[in-house]
Amino acid sequence: MSEYEACAKGSLKLKGDGGVKKKKKKKDQKKLLEQVSKVAEVNKESKPQVNEIKRTKAELAFQKMQEKMQKERIKQKAAMTHKQRVEEFNRHLDSLTEHFDIPKVSWTK
Repeated sequence: MSEYEACAKGSLKLKGDGGVKKKKKKKDQKKLLEQVSKVAEVNKESKPQVNEIKRTKAELAFQKMQEKMQKERIKQKAAMTHKQRVEEFNRHLDSLTEHFDIPKVSWTK
């Protein structure tokens, strides 16, 4: 007799495992959708909603300044080509002292 002959064969059976149950579709969903769409149409016809945002003078001034600054940034970026920007950046790096260079790391020390 082998050691494994006494064990149970087959799939595991868990307590309370009733299997996977699928939910049944309700037939009333079409009727509910029709009713909701009718109610939405009635609300649109009866009450036109006006959502007007009122801003203070400070908010309007802030918004104007934001737009102005954004236009200036766009003009500044559009004034130079990529090649010109790279050349200017290289000139800036050349003007820096060697203090800002990355020091070499020696693994032999």
